[in-house]
Amino acid sequence: MDKSKIHEVVLVGGSTRIPKIQKLLQDFFNGKELNNSINPDEAVAYGAAVQAAILSGVEDDGIKDVLLVDVAPLSLGIETAGGVMTKLVERNTRIPYKTGQTFTTYSDNQPGVTIQVYEGERAMTKDNNRLGLFELSGFPPAPRGVPQIEVSFDIDANGILQVSAVEKSTGRSNKITITNEKGRLSKDDIERMVADAEKHKEQDAQVRERADARNGLESYLFGLRSTVNNPDVSSKLSQADKDTVLNKCDEVMKWLDMNTLAEKDEFEEHQKELEKVCTPIMTKLHSATGGQQQGAGGSQGPTINEVD
Repeated sequence: MDKSKIHEVVLVGGSTRIPKIQKLLQDFFNGKELNNSINPDEAVAYGAAVQAAILSGVEDDGIKDVLLVDVAPLSLGIETAGGVMTKLVERNTRIPYKTGQTFTTYSDNQPGVTIQVYEGERAMTKDNNRLGLFELSGFPPAPRGVPQIEVSFDIDANGILQVSAVEKSTGRSNKITITNEKGRLSKDDIERMVADAEKHKEQDAQVRERADARNGLESYLFGLRSTVNNPDVSSKLSQADKDTVLNKCDEVMKWLDMNTLAEKDEFEEHQKELEKVCTPIMTKLHSATGGQQQGAGGSQGPTINEVD
């Protein structure tokens, strides 16, 4: 539907009191006058009463046709390398809801990870609200980027969040349950965080783009190393080609470790250099294995973020 066909814009909810939100709405709807006739506090109280009636099984003609949809008031995620907020649940996602994502280690022979759970809309965890943390340890020695940690978020109908993590090679797991009684933000805090995120939207977008570029380079690099170090696949390569790929990977890895705050363009440029050297070799390997080789130069799969 075209926005010019909207007859009236009715404001409901606490965040609609924020002048900046009102101005953005009015500008979006080409200066249309906003309807402020509904008291936000009354709307919240009415909604809470309806929700209580539905959840307690009250049978009444006034609510029999009401469809009640609850959502996550803020995005939820974990801290990954560099203090980046990696979201697993976006703000306004319908609950109950369950999702998961795979992460990996930040350093060689890392014995475990700390899973720190946050809520908020900013790109860096320091600007968001930490809900809790737990340790997952006992990993066998392995190169950086090899272990795979599956992190799952499960929100039930009451808004209770359970975060679990499993290290795939050992099956070791741990979890935390976060309720609404402790550590959660108030309604005013949520509105403040949403407004703050809007204010810093451009800055946060740059942070996320930089993090995505770094993660893309690391995923490509780890894929290359994994492929070349796989004896079933790398036997199709000459020693000279193996050395070329591994030496270039080591060179880029050293640069990554020394330039954690590099800009997006720098990460992308180093990925192009890596691809320029390694793609011809991976293409040769792909042909030699009849297209069965997966990983760098083939299908890379999902990008995997690092957890400290």
